[in-house]
Amino acid sequence: MREAGRDAGAVYVVGCHDTKGIELDYVRALISAAGLRTVAVDVGTRPPAGGASIDVPAGEVAACHPGGEAAVLGLDDRGLAVSRMAEAFARFVEGRGDVLAMIGLGGSGGTAIVAPGMRALPVGVPKLLVSTVASGNVAPYVGETDICMMYSVTDVAGLNRISRRVLGNAAHAVAGMAAREIPAAKAKPAVGLTMFGVTTACVTRVGAMLEADFDCLVFHATGSGGRAMEKLADSRLLVGILDVTTTEVCDLMMGGIFSAGEQRLDAVARTGIPYVGSCGALDMVNFGPLDTVPERYRDRNLYVHNPQVTLMRTTPEENRAMGEWIARKLNACAGPVRFLLPEGGVSALDAPGQPFHDPEADAALFEALERGFVSSPGRRLVRLPHHVNDPAFAEALVRNFREIAS
Repeated sequence: MREAGRDAGAVYVVGCHDTKGIELDYVRALISAAGLRTVAVDVGTRPPAGGASIDVPAGEVAACHPGGEAAVLGLDDRGLAVSRMAEAFARFVEGRGDVLAMIGLGGSGGTAIVAPGMRALPVGVPKLLVSTVASGNVAPYVGETDICMMYSVTDVAGLNRISRRVLGNAAHAVAGMAAREIPAAKAKPAVGLTMFGVTTACVTRVGAMLEADFDCLVFHATGSGGRAMEKLADSRLLVGILDVTTTEVCDLMMGGIFSAGEQRLDAVARTGIPYVGSCGALDMVNFGPLDTVPERYRDRNLYVHNPQVTLMRTTPEENRAMGEWIARKLNACAGPVRFLLPEGGVSALDAPGQPFHDPEADAALFEALERGFVSSPGRRLVRLPHHVNDPAFAEALVRNFREIAS
């Protein structure tokens, strides 16, 4: 998928024309009046209402499903039809090279169809989704992308004094995004770095040492941050990764709130991107307010980071399990890998006198990593006597990265 040039590209106006045709035509007319070419795409699972202006009929989108058009349209099971059309639309978008921007309108079903297609677009291509569900939890729709969701206020069911204004604002917003060039920054290759508050000192130093040669993109390791970084790696928008803070693995394995999912590190294996990683914040699992910590963990070493986040210290047994998991993931990487072990502590809270200082737990992590890690000429595990936030550790991270990324 490539971002189209402005002269050749079009704003895609997407929705279910069986129920939203009038609203889609209204939005399309406003965007066209702004001087932009538009393409109307029907993703409805029922025949469109009469008079709707459609450039890409639902059958053409449905034909992108692995099972073909018949697997999507004409089904009695609406839920199944919606899920299959969502898959078909994502595949349809992946095959287009002229998407300058995309705007979608929908209720819960239409949103479920349009969002996967928007997520298939590169980061930076404008994406605006007007939805009846946008005032709730939008994480399942947005994922790790830059989709902008706007609450429709009223249902997307006809034009009235409210919907005209809301949809009009959305149309003008996406037209503005599509029509205006973003000034290009000085071209430097981009690298991804992962950071938590307890590893900020390290990552800040690393960024300062690399910024003359690289565009340093820092991702907050809150689940969505790790996924966003790996999406950019899959999109070939990064030339390397300094994964200083792998704490999302803690939340995956112990049920915390900041998991990046079982797929964490898979993009590194798929792409062969140069990768330098470490154990930043593997001493902690993140939960919400103190009273939300699961009952089974109430007697553990807990630290109230702020009113919204409670941290739990990981045990030697949990650290062994994480070490084994990370080692398996790294062994699947064919590209250059360096994984650095900070023997002096893995976070600001894991230091002498701090609440998570536990050399036994750290040793269990490091030993499991060493035991499971398969070394090769391109893949090395490096033990260092430093704390993760020591300047010498940041220097070692940068030195190893330059060795494999040059």
